[in-house]
Amino acid sequence: MKRILPALHEGHAPVDLHNAFADALDAFDDWGLGAPEPAVEFGGDQVAISAVFGRMRTCDDILPERLRLAVDDIVGPGALDTGASAPVRLADAALRLRALCVERLTKGGG
Repeated sequence: MKRILPALHEGHAPVDLHNAFADALDAFDDWGLGAPEPAVEFGGDQVAISAVFGRMRTCDDILPERLRLAVDDIVGPGALDTGASAPVRLADAALRLRALCVERLTKGGG
């Protein structure tokens, strides 16, 4: 099987994977109830948004503020807070978003 999404390098994602994450976040936000799971383009291929979130589940890169605000709109304000002064990582958002994808797919929402 062809690997479409690149592996992380020592916990860091390449910029094109960051862009795919942002696109997947937008697609999740637009995902209508009962619609199939959205996909985003990556390297000329279509990739399910849950796969993008899954790839980023161990990404140590800091979640940009503009994306954090969008994630907060989906998961609720404060849901990504890590306590103390620890920055929010892409992994923190990816884990929650992937879980929401799985929940929606399991309940027949896509």
